Amino acid sequence: MSELNPDVQDEVPWSETITPYDEAHYITYVRLLDAEASGADWQDVARIVLHRDALLDKDRTHRCWASHLRRAQWMAASGYRHLLMREGIPRK
Repeated sequence: MSELNPDVQDEVPWSETITPYDEAHYITYVRLLDAEASGADWQDVARIVLHRDALLDKDRTHRCWASHLRRAQWMAASGYRHLLMREGIPRK
């Protein structure tokens, strides 16, 4: 099970399959998608969800937020299929 509020790396390790990093950050991804859907300010989201402070390093914090949001969007759009296949659930 994923931690509820794990620390994150600066950049998500990218792969076309689900990685151990993804498994540790499922909840992070859901929180990012939820914040994006509600129109939350990226700096607030970075501080609360990613434990990054844009006031200390805006560019690095924005890259971190963008990287994790992009991965969360990938998970929602296609990455989840890998979970279904792993669990033996047929895709439709």
